[in-house]
Amino acid sequence: MQTTDSVQNPTHKRGLPYRFRRYAIYVCVAIIALSLPFIQINGNQIFLLSFDHKELHLLGVVFSVQELYLMPFLLIMLFVGIFFMTTLGGRVWCGWGCPQTMFRVIYRDGIETKLLGLRKRIDNKQKKPDFTLFSTKLKKLLAMAIFAVIALLAAANFLWFFVPPSDFFAYVSDPLNHKILLGFWLGIALFLLFDVTLLAENFCVYVCPYARVQSVLYDNDTIIAIYDPKRGGAVYAPDGSKNPLAPKKQNVANECTNCVACVKVCPTHIDIRKGMQLECINCLECVDACTSVMAHYNRPSLVQWSSPNAVSSQSKVRYVRAKTIGYVAVLAVIFSILLVVGSGKESMLLNIDRNTQAYSIRKSGAVDNDYTFLVQNTDSKAHSFTFEILGDDGLQIISPREPVVVKEGNKRKLVVTIRAQNPLDSALEDKDLLQNIKIRAYAVDDESIQVERKTFFVYPSAKELRKER
Repeated sequence: MQTTDSVQNPTHKRGLPYRFRRYAIYVCVAIIALSLPFIQINGNQIFLLSFDHKELHLLGVVFSVQELYLMPFLLIMLFVGIFFMTTLGGRVWCGWGCPQTMFRVIYRDGIETKLLGLRKRIDNKQKKPDFTLFSTKLKKLLAMAIFAVIALLAAANFLWFFVPPSDFFAYVSDPLNHKILLGFWLGIALFLLFDVTLLAENFCVYVCPYARVQSVLYDNDTIIAIYDPKRGGAVYAPDGSKNPLAPKKQNVANECTNCVACVKVCPTHIDIRKGMQLECINCLECVDACTSVMAHYNRPSLVQWSSPNAVSSQSKVRYVRAKTIGYVAVLAVIFSILLVVGSGKESMLLNIDRNTQAYSIRKSGAVDNDYTFLVQNTDSKAHSFTFEILGDDGLQIISPREPVVVKEGNKRKLVVTIRAQNPLDSALEDKDLLQNIKIRAYAVDDESIQVERKTFFVYPSAKELRKER
């Protein structure tokens, strides 16, 4: 397998195991996830999709339900980002960022193995505990009870992105009046408890749809956990059957010792030497295991985090290629559109609906049209709003005459009456029965807060006006 020179002059140096790198990222993700709901900008959340208040908080900016035209851009960015990440790094999300994997590490490696000793070693995930023993069953129940507390915290953290923490704690303290929230909280926690403690990695293999998508998005330059058969040799029979070749049948130049350390450590119970498989989640536990074994021979790992092309040609991974450039370009375009659209956010919203009655003719000959205005103040402080008609001196707003106060984040519905004072005297016989008008609404204390909306004014016929007179 190796020469004397290679032992005397080792060239391979072991770096920090991928397992510890993943743990560091898990800690960072946990800190970010737990702290984000409590971080506010100008009194607003970093991210909050509130169904209760019908609002979207994004980087401290509040968008009402009427401004959710941003959601399609966010969803497009999410899906394109997933495609880009998978094409570049395979199931790197599964091994390094997925909550399912994080919780399994906490439960299996932390609680079951390190804390309770239910499992003997982290590097042998294939050996199951002996549940015929009463002590083992008791430890299993204790492990599930400990994780139930974590599941409740994780479920609450998830809900904080839909219900602000302050509201959440207030609602939970009054459970009888907030049964739906309590049901969601307990339901999510129970699902996590079942998923992590009983379903385990079967979720990744059989339930998660992402595993089915990956095979479509992979190419020969996608980074995956891959075994090098040129160095290690063919461990499986050429027909692909599950028939491991014994070390004595291998060529003496092959470096794989068939120690199966990479198989024992795999959480999804696969043999990476068989090639890329659907169940692989890129946790790179197999890379660490092989690295540790091959270090005894002063040789690099036979299982690497690399691409098929890089391993076969002994070259560097091609990160920059047509497909990845295309995804980055699409993400840049969508993000630019999102910034442009989001920067045009209005600090007030105005909906105008006409009442069912077309018009009213007064004894003086004036014609009134009634409208329902729904005014929403999306700013962070209260404002007084008033209205005016642009470009038509023959019409005036007669109600309301005084500015209307709307508190921050609130809505107010108003009945607004617009009057044509002397339609006949103004030679309206030449006008259409429907006249398009433009209404400007603005805050009297800050005229930079304004919107314009179009509607129409309905006139009676000249004959009907003369008859009423």
